[in-house]
Amino acid sequence: MNNPVIRASGIRKSYPGVEAVRGIDFEVRRGECFGILGPNGAGKTTTMNMVQGYTPLSGGELLVFGMSIEDRPRRIKARMGVVPQEDNLDPDLTVAENLRVYARYFDIRKKAAAEITGRLLEFVALTEKKDQRIPDLSGGMKRRLLIARALVNDPDLVILDEPTTGLDPQARHLIWQKLRGLKKTGSTLALTTHNMDEAAQLCDRLVIMDHGLILDEGSPRQLLERHVRGSVFEFDAGEEQAGRLFGCLERIEHESETSGDTVFVYTDDAEAVLKQTSCFPEVGFLHRQATLEDVFLKLTGRELRE
Repeated sequence: MNNPVIRASGIRKSYPGVEAVRGIDFEVRRGECFGILGPNGAGKTTTMNMVQGYTPLSGGELLVFGMSIEDRPRRIKARMGVVPQEDNLDPDLTVAENLRVYARYFDIRKKAAAEITGRLLEFVALTEKKDQRIPDLSGGMKRRLLIARALVNDPDLVILDEPTTGLDPQARHLIWQKLRGLKKTGSTLALTTHNMDEAAQLCDRLVIMDHGLILDEGSPRQLLERHVRGSVFEFDAGEEQAGRLFGCLERIEHESETSGDTVFVYTDDAEAVLKQTSCFPEVGFLHRQATLEDVFLKLTGRELRE
């Protein structure tokens, strides 16, 4: 029971001219929600595609349920549920039909499939929409239906690729609630995301990836403690003002970085920063608690990714 659900050892994926995943190690433990965070092009989706057996490895070893994904892909996939990033529901079928038809891929008999469909539609709060067709659903409803479909075979592992991308806050929080409910039942979840709130809300442990490498690993709290201090100040300061600002902060223990005309100051002594900069009223600032997003930006940089 203590064996990891996923164990990756030095896994790599190369394409002509591109090394998308560059020899990474990680484990996903039974009953936890494990996250892979990273900017666009970091390699997180490629990593999950290898776990699902959709993308062959270029090197390393990948065990899922203790079996090699290269040797036993069918047995592994039978115990896995997947929520893809893109909507691939059948638009010609109703909500309920999408689940019943999908159940047949796992040789679930018609009566059992109907019972599973009813239970899952109730779980994702779509019972009243069971006879509607997919084009009539909102984005949030489609995402919830994709989650329900991923649970049809009662999987031991659920993989979620950017599960709430493009959703409004209400729909996003409802999906988080459903995923927390899954975790309480003992399900193992592995998700990719670049939504820091999502990672902080759901993940027991996570890795931050960039350029095909894992930059760090730990719980959200561990990563915060390791990389940023408790308080963050964002000062609106140009080059000349920034020089004066750094002079004011010389005697205070802090870390700082500059992005454009914004100076970010990380400190455990917010009162001292406020006192030292009170004589510098022409510089506006925002004071807030450090978040996982600060860790993410510190490790991966603030430049725009296309």
